[in-house]
Amino acid sequence: VIFLQKRCYAAARRSGSLAEPLSGLKPSKGAPLPPQDAQVSKLPNGLVIASLENYSPVSSVGVFVKAGSRYETVENQGVSHVLRLAANLHSSPFHINVDILYSAWFLTYFNTFLCIIAVFVCFLDAAVFDDPYLTFSLCLVLFSPAEVIEKLHEAAYKNTLSNSLYCPDFMVGHVSSQQLKSFVEDHFTTGRMALVGLGVNHSVLRQVGEGLLSARSGVGAPVAKSVYRGGELRVQNKDDLVHALIASEGAVTGSAEANAFSVLQRILGAGPHVKRGSSITSKLSQGIAKATTQPFDATAFNVSYSDSGLFGVYTIAQAASAGEVIKAAIAQVRGVAEGGVSEADITRAKNQVKAEYLMSMESSEGLLEEIGAQALTAGVYQAPDAVLKAIDAVTQNDVVKAAKKFVDGKKTMSASGHLINTPFVDEV
Repeated sequence: VIFLQKRCYAAARRSGSLAEPLSGLKPSKGAPLPPQDAQVSKLPNGLVIASLENYSPVSSVGVFVKAGSRYETVENQGVSHVLRLAANLHSSPFHINVDILYSAWFLTYFNTFLCIIAVFVCFLDAAVFDDPYLTFSLCLVLFSPAEVIEKLHEAAYKNTLSNSLYCPDFMVGHVSSQQLKSFVEDHFTTGRMALVGLGVNHSVLRQVGEGLLSARSGVGAPVAKSVYRGGELRVQNKDDLVHALIASEGAVTGSAEANAFSVLQRILGAGPHVKRGSSITSKLSQGIAKATTQPFDATAFNVSYSDSGLFGVYTIAQAASAGEVIKAAIAQVRGVAEGGVSEADITRAKNQVKAEYLMSMESSEGLLEEIGAQALTAGVYQAPDAVLKAIDAVTQNDVVKAAKKFVDGKKTMSASGHLINTPFVDEV
């Protein structure tokens, strides 16, 4: 991306003087370009096309595929991780760098529980889609404190979301080419894909989808529904800092309940609002500070998926004080469930949720991910205004109900460190 910024600067330098002051430059008399709304359409083969023409000189295009780790089986664990790592192995680093210098685009891959994503950034020029290396790269993909969070998912679910984002140790070197091929054939199909673009005309993007991805038509393998079970996984070691995460089943992404959990998370404390800041004003920090004089850190944990979610508290404390810190954190959520939250708390938390949502989309990467996630899971895109209205609609009763769901729900716990004073899940 830095390379592209330099290229944009160089292009501007060739077109006119950049000397200071800019007295020789006259303001453009052309009419401002009209703002465009995001467009979403679906091809007959099931491929979802989503685009937003924002007139950026640099375009971003992503291919989102429902082929993340949640779709792996016991036999092919780690296959999505291996696919992502193998995406560029068909060409040497020298070839990649030369081609990027020539065509001015940047390609990267990453995977989540839900999907594998290929994103490339390029200058706004429809001819770039004809670049043979780019086409080959995308077609090849279509063919060819994390420990505690991972353990929480493993303990919480019987299937799908219990799978790790990473290839497990016992599968390293044992994921075969046939397993890769079978996984791609079952999941990399147009019925499980979304092609998303920023700074791209929608009709151009449709042509790309119709041509580039037409060979992968189909609905793919059936999708299993996540089954929440609750449980506990503990990693005992000599680390004096104990990381503990306790959660109950939360809300499905995009639902009104998910908005209530987002507001509850900010009320309890979602981490510093500024870099290297503190969370001393959060309910968790204030409550725990009354229970211990030892150093600690505590935040509310909240994730939502297409068919489930997790909400809870994440604490970091000295081994000697881990128990009192965990119990004090749970007590703060229980206090909200009993009505211990004011309208001022609700208003402040909703403003924080809205601000973080809007700021997350200030970058092209964040906006592309937001449009892609919605297009892939729901086949539509909800504009920011509608999202903000849904957040504003959260009431005090909604937040109290969300807190009660955590307090009364079946708990899941993961912990890592010297756990001599860390309670078990049935003791909190």
